[in-house]
Amino acid sequence: MDAAGEHPSERRRGRPRRIWLLALAILVAGLVVFALSRLELSKAGHALVNADPAWLALALLLMATSLLFRSVSWHEALRAALPETPIRWPPVVRATMIGVMGNAVLPGRIGEPTRVLVLARRIEGPNRRLVPIIAGTVFSQTLMNLIALAILAGVTLTGAPLLKGHIAGIATAVALPLLIVALVVYGPRLLRRGERARSPRLRAAAAALGRLLTLARRGLIVFASPARGIAAVGCQLFAWALQCFSCYAVLQALHLSSHGGLVAAAAILLAVNLSAILPATPSNVGVFQAACLVVLAAYGVGSGPGLAYGILLQAVEVITALALGVPALLGEGLSWSEIRQIGRESTRAEQGLEAELEGEPAPSAGERPQ
Repeated sequence: MDAAGEHPSERRRGRPRRIWLLALAILVAGLVVFALSRLELSKAGHALVNADPAWLALALLLMATSLLFRSVSWHEALRAALPETPIRWPPVVRATMIGVMGNAVLPGRIGEPTRVLVLARRIEGPNRRLVPIIAGTVFSQTLMNLIALAILAGVTLTGAPLLKGHIAGIATAVALPLLIVALVVYGPRLLRRGERARSPRLRAAAAALGRLLTLARRGLIVFASPARGIAAVGCQLFAWALQCFSCYAVLQALHLSSHGGLVAAAAILLAVNLSAILPATPSNVGVFQAACLVVLAAYGVGSGPGLAYGILLQAVEVITALALGVPALLGEGLSWSEIRQIGRESTRAEQGLEAELEGEPAPSAGERPQ
């Protein structure tokens, strides 16, 4: 470690990351300036003022209900993975809401590690053993989300005016989650060959990836139980359906339902979720609205109403996340600073994994990233 207290490997990894972040910030700023020059702000304001409050209230209700069904799905996955550990539904609901709030309002996507650690502290037993298993159940929900995204992609590719229903695109969308599942199931076997490689770095990377995939496979236990698997997948997909109807309700609120209807709502839900995979801005503000603008433009909606739609839809998501997340946070006896600390801990864990994959020693607990 140098005099500044920074680990040399952290400095090497941090320099290109800062360059990429700076380039990304410049790109986003340029796109924002360009978008503002092309937006019909007066029409956006007019659309916001004349939005139907009843449809917006329905959108909020549908979004909140979808989160409850997501917690039911996670609860089924947890009960399958930890059959001997009593897991009550209320702590699962609170952890889900806190995680959703973390993703919606805090920089970066810290919601997933947050809900894992929030729930682990409420379950009786050695937390060090439970955390990786709980993380595996979160991965099982990710696989269910991929199935939902594939369905949305199929609906979008068959109905979007610009795509004209290409069969190849639909096949790609359906094959993607299947390939990921195959990687999780058979990946550890393939990586065992890498662990016998001559290169020490390759052996270390293969071993680290093998441990990750083995962990991920634990979350697939729910699919081995027909009753719990059907319940978990059904609830997760129903939650996505409710979110799609929430997107449609916002279209109705702005009197845009004639522009694509439910197909447009499915395309919007797909676009905003894909844009959130690598969040470029806090809460993905700007990128979220851009995704809505691009989709709605394909259905003949102007930039003004399209911007108003993006603003209202994100407001529905954030308001729902806060309305359910803040009471859950209070119920768990946590504060905002503790949530941010959880985010920092997950970041240090990711940096340790990067160091392991690169064949370098991970920073110790006393060597905080600068």
